[in-house]
Amino acid sequence: MTKQVRQLDRVVIRFAGDSGDGMQLTGDRFTSETAQLGNDISTLPNFPAEIRAPAGTLPGVSSFQVHFADYDILTPGDAPNVLVAMNPAALKANLGDLPRGADIIVNTDEFTRRNLAKVGYTASPLEDGSLEAYSVHPVALTTMTIRALSEQEVSKKDAERAKNMFALGLLSWMYSRSYESTLAFLERKFAARPELVLANITAFKAGWNFGETTEDFSVRYEVKPAKMKPGTYRNITGNAALALGIVAAGVRSKLPVFLGAYPITPASDILHELSKHKRFGITTMQAEDEIAAVGAALGAAYGGALGITTTSGPGVALKGETISLAVALELPLVIVDVQRAGPSTGMPTKTEQADLNMALFGRHGEAPVAVIAPRSPSDCFFAALEAARIALTHRTPVILLSDNYVANGSEPWLLPEVADLPDLSVQFAAEPNGPQGQFLPYLRDPETLARPWAIPGTPGLEHRIGGLEKADKTGDISYDPQNHDFMVRTRAARIDAISVPDVEVEDPDGDARVLVLGWGSTYGPIGAACRGLRQRGLTLAQAHLRHLNPLPANLGEVLSRYDRVVIPEMNLGQLAHVIRARYLVDAVPYNKVRGLPFTAAELEQMLEDVVKNA
Repeated sequence: MTKQVRQLDRVVIRFAGDSGDGMQLTGDRFTSETAQLGNDISTLPNFPAEIRAPAGTLPGVSSFQVHFADYDILTPGDAPNVLVAMNPAALKANLGDLPRGADIIVNTDEFTRRNLAKVGYTASPLEDGSLEAYSVHPVALTTMTIRALSEQEVSKKDAERAKNMFALGLLSWMYSRSYESTLAFLERKFAARPELVLANITAFKAGWNFGETTEDFSVRYEVKPAKMKPGTYRNITGNAALALGIVAAGVRSKLPVFLGAYPITPASDILHELSKHKRFGITTMQAEDEIAAVGAALGAAYGGALGITTTSGPGVALKGETISLAVALELPLVIVDVQRAGPSTGMPTKTEQADLNMALFGRHGEAPVAVIAPRSPSDCFFAALEAARIALTHRTPVILLSDNYVANGSEPWLLPEVADLPDLSVQFAAEPNGPQGQFLPYLRDPETLARPWAIPGTPGLEHRIGGLEKADKTGDISYDPQNHDFMVRTRAARIDAISVPDVEVEDPDGDARVLVLGWGSTYGPIGAACRGLRQRGLTLAQAHLRHLNPLPANLGEVLSRYDRVVIPEMNLGQLAHVIRARYLVDAVPYNKVRGLPFTAAELEQMLEDVVKNA
């Protein structure tokens, strides 16, 4: 059968089903196929918060959204063009996000009376006319998968589990994806069980052949490669990029790297990835709790290593006392906070930006630290390098604020040249620096205000260390009021002295009256919204902050140029409060805390109103 091939510039696909349906694997494999074709990509995995939610229920729905295009894109897409729904729960949980006319591929085998009742359907939506606004494709995925594997030596349960590969084969055919990498992946994944290799490959090919022969799908689609800067690319998640950035920081600083971590969603992948790189001088320790993890990392820093600890918001709360100790000790320490929805356990698999106040102020006493935030998955690599640079140069803890959206999302990453990465080499104290052969552990560098970093056991450099207040220069324990005031102000000045780049403003027309200011993962939705408004003839400027403490030196001047400053955040206005207090600017906050990233469409609508009323 000859099928029509239609060219598209972009597509958004969402795979949805139970946690056990393999939707994350399916989405990841489709993304890998797409990356090899040279499309620009952005993904949004969405995990259930329940560890073992009952099968077929709304809390157990897992989804993976991939947006790919023949031009540069900034978000995983607002609304799917295609939904693959493996059961009624997946359909009901995601139907509200679909635009009219979207394609819905449903696994009809799961639309039983019992499964429909689990999610509150009194009648099947496939039969009651409620889906008339969409293009529905009923496919008996389970039945056809089992039938395709009927002559193979696999159990019925294993055969049924392969239905996600049938769905992947069908979607790969629909969007003209190359599938050789998926077949190779299946051979590696199930290498210990050849019967599962054959079963999954057979299911994949059966899905491909079904698309080729069925009359229900009369059109195939193609999305041409995007025009991208020449070089070697790989698809990478934020957590993987951050882990590789830590590895690169160790190599460029010529220091051993020690990671002390306690497993916590959504930061655990960093621990998993770093544990694979021992050959680069990486030591990982899964600690018994968050306090032990940061204590071990700080101890490693005292011993001359690059100390790292990774966690999420609840873990940062537990680490707070040790971070304050690191402030007093003035040792380099990187604390990675992959933010999630709170408070308390909150929604551990959902995203939020609500740890900024804790990062800036969440310690006892005057204990300022540097704070930075990556804007995208690939930017996590460079943010990790920057966090290490600041920590090592200024002998300070640095909090790196990632979040669930950035950490688990993925995009193409242009591999940098190692020679182009910053030199992070450190000069340890090697000889006494005071009169009469004395070592002064708090004699500071005049530019960075950093104290010397002396490795324990170095002859002649013996010194005290601990949480009690230290005397200036000598490091002796001191309760002198004037000395305490001086040390507190000096530690604050050390953070203020950190050299950070000026904030850059994107204002193509040069006459915008509205500035949209963001930080962290809001970069993509804000950028897409601004792009859409400019294409419609409206003028507005965009600026994005990586460094949140200290703030860029030119930020005050930038803010003063605009009549309105709008700050979208996935919190209740934490950066907006800082900007108002620091610069006396009447910043307009736009806040939502739904556990989901902003859509470009909602920001575009909000900003249009602001621009027209400016």
